[in-house]
Amino acid sequence: MNRNEQYTEGISFLEEVTGKLREKIEKLDQSILEGQKDIESMHDYYWENYTEMDQYGYEDYDNQQALLRQTNANNELLLRRRRFRRMLDSPFFGRVDFVYEGEDEAEVFYIGIGNFAENAGMTPLIYDWRAPVSGLFYDYDRGPASYEAPAGVMEGEITAKRQYKIRKGKLIYAFECDTKIDDEILKAQLGANGDVKLKNIVSTIQREQNAIIRNTKDKILAIQGVAGSGKTSVALHRIAYLLYHDRENLTSRDVLILSPNSVFADYIAHILPELGEEPVQEMSFDLFAYRELQDAAADCEDRWHHLERSMRFPDPRGERLFRRKQSEEMSGQIEGFLALLEDSLMDFRDVEFKGLKKSESDIIQLFYFKFQDIPLLRRMDAVMAYCVDEYETLRGRDLAEEELEIVRQKFDSMYVTKDLYEIYNMLLDDCGYERLADVPREKRVIAYEDVFPMLYLKYRLLGRGAHRRVKHLVIDEMQDYSYMQYRILAELFSCSMTILGDKYQTLDNEMQDVLTFLPRVLGRKVRRITMDKSYRNTVEIASYAAGLHGAEVPELLERHGKDVEEASFVREEDLLARITERLRVGGEDGFETAAVLAMTEEEAFDTARLLANRGLDVSYIDRDSSTFRPGLTVTTFYLAKGLEFDQVFTVWDAKKENPLLAQAKYICATRALHELYMFELS
Repeated sequence: MNRNEQYTEGISFLEEVTGKLREKIEKLDQSILEGQKDIESMHDYYWENYTEMDQYGYEDYDNQQALLRQTNANNELLLRRRRFRRMLDSPFFGRVDFVYEGEDEAEVFYIGIGNFAENAGMTPLIYDWRAPVSGLFYDYDRGPASYEAPAGVMEGEITAKRQYKIRKGKLIYAFECDTKIDDEILKAQLGANGDVKLKNIVSTIQREQNAIIRNTKDKILAIQGVAGSGKTSVALHRIAYLLYHDRENLTSRDVLILSPNSVFADYIAHILPELGEEPVQEMSFDLFAYRELQDAAADCEDRWHHLERSMRFPDPRGERLFRRKQSEEMSGQIEGFLALLEDSLMDFRDVEFKGLKKSESDIIQLFYFKFQDIPLLRRMDAVMAYCVDEYETLRGRDLAEEELEIVRQKFDSMYVTKDLYEIYNMLLDDCGYERLADVPREKRVIAYEDVFPMLYLKYRLLGRGAHRRVKHLVIDEMQDYSYMQYRILAELFSCSMTILGDKYQTLDNEMQDVLTFLPRVLGRKVRRITMDKSYRNTVEIASYAAGLHGAEVPELLERHGKDVEEASFVREEDLLARITERLRVGGEDGFETAAVLAMTEEEAFDTARLLANRGLDVSYIDRDSSTFRPGLTVTTFYLAKGLEFDQVFTVWDAKKENPLLAQAKYICATRALHELYMFELS
């Protein structure tokens, strides 16, 4: 079949499917309207009759349950309508003709973003990209193939495989593809201008990516991938796949993504809804730590404070100290400190209150033996509860709340202190480190180097049950998490995980490979996967970036573009003029996105102001930003991590010492899709 015939056949099927989708949407509109009327009638009935409902509330309960059922049913219809409306834009992107073993005729499977059948129970017209049969499209060329269905492995032969591009309900192209996802299609997708939203890759998933997405056997996947290999996209598509295949046990509310910042969170937020799933929880680990330590201090520094200080006031000794406090060695020091803390933290004495009597020796016996497995700062609560229960049983009366509070104070007073900040200072003394400032709680600010050691100490002193609600955790930028942070994550989460990163994109002046200690910390088998093919940059940009850290050029999709432009300027005015001259955003032939990436927040702010003064429309991103806009963005290299831009201008002042310059240049270079400019002030 030639391309014209494939195109005509594609249009015919597209018209059939979109017609049936519209019919389905019309029926859903009517059902939703009728359901809404039923809900309104139930509300009216309730308010007109609730005073006459039976005294035991049975009728009231039945009415409330009926209302809840109808509301849930309507919500389900709304979700289905939203999915079908989304499918109208592009109902399918692939087709596989498959002859089952022992059969003569090929069965045709169209693959799309979601499942669509004319009526419930009927054979789908479109198969969800996550359905077992859809694996044929991603994993095989024409010839022998198989897929794993609920009934077992289905063997056969692919006789034809096609790809389509449909936008706004219009077929743009259709053709036969003899290999996996055709490289020409991939080049066309990647050669397009960048967007302010991460693109879903459902129509161009590569075979090695598909193996990761559909992996349900390994509980912990650690993906080490080069820049531009699609790590984040693959992780999000994997979440969509897991949600699709385990509906009974896993919902969107059960998934948590640890993301580096709010802009990145916004950049990826649309992917799961596009794939037919609800949004998942997202948070920054630094923000989580701040909330957890609010009882101990008024504020905590975050990673950005530390990076800014490292670049503006380079201090090799301070960096060594920072690394020591995040290390396995520090973890061991905390455990050694805790082993001796019981004696130095306690001041046992007799307790008496209205006939409740416990001797010092009895309390010591309970504290060290009966309740020895309870965390230290919660142990006296257990001792008190035991004593109170014993008293109430013997006396046949319960203590009042105000009496219990007095007793609690008596038991709590046996701690020399319960202030985590003070106990952490005791730890620093014990380890030979400088103490934190001795100031009231409202004036305490915890330096970033101390945030996670203190949080780990808190959990060891108070305990922390695993987040049972979180059943799958995604950790992005894994290379930026320290040993101490992983120890905390191991305490918090015992669920399955997808962990991903690139060791070359570390925000430290020393590269670390977390895979050397991750299995030991998590205490479970970690499946390591390497993604060594880059799809983002042109050959020229990827080769240049690899040279910045002395690594081999990754495997690349052969997409060529403009050579990287390097230049040195004496005057800042000349540098800004060159950026203005080279900038191509907006207009018919312009790019969608461009970025000027500076080293520090101060430099980024000044650059944004100066470019705005030259009449450019500038979007400035700082640590408090939460959105990524089209056009020209100015920000720091560390806030640009994970994002991509059509044009990237990297600017730095060669006269200023910056221990992170090499890392920063690499991160900036790998953000560029089409054009890269490396400009220095000398």
